[in-house]
Amino acid sequence: MVVATDTLALVGAPTDRPPSPPGVLDRATFEEEALQHAEQLYRIGLRLSGSSQVAEDLVQETYLRAFRNRASFRPGSNLAAWMATILRNAYLDDVRRASRRPVSEPIDETTDYYLYNRLAQQAEASQQALLDRLSSSDVLDSLAELPPNFREVVVLVDIGDFSYADAAEILGIPIGTVMSRLHRGRRLLKRALADHVAHPEEA
Repeated sequence: MVVATDTLALVGAPTDRPPSPPGVLDRATFEEEALQHAEQLYRIGLRLSGSSQVAEDLVQETYLRAFRNRASFRPGSNLAAWMATILRNAYLDDVRRASRRPVSEPIDETTDYYLYNRLAQQAEASQQALLDRLSSSDVLDSLAELPPNFREVVVLVDIGDFSYADAAEILGIPIGTVMSRLHRGRRLLKRALADHVAHPEEA
């Protein structure tokens, strides 16, 4: 992702930095591994914010914070979850500054989402017919209608493809809470998706 690689220039070239202290990944290795998660972070940022521009800004801010604070990352632990935590914190900071700004930008992406696949596996024939009539904007609008605590869990598990344990770590809540919020969030999302199909003129 361009926005992630461009961030490297903002924190300087590897030769501009002193050698890594013991127990800390060297910068080149850290950057190489961190950049592998750019697309996943973008998907999470997009589903949380509902805006492609905000998602790009969140990814850039995430990498800036990650590169500047890589000494706090424990080698051997889950780098994707560590960075997703940074992205979520950046998103929450953004929301506080903007006082819950409304979603104002349309999303044009038409890629296959993990959420589609997950719902399709569990759907009956009637539910599958309903999903076939949905557009990506319907999914984003429906996600935006979920309460934030449910939306975060659905985004992390069903879109970010994080495990329950990873989501619990990112959100700082018990794994049982993740499971209950995910169950409730999926039910609310399916209801919202059904409403979008039943009343497309209101979307």
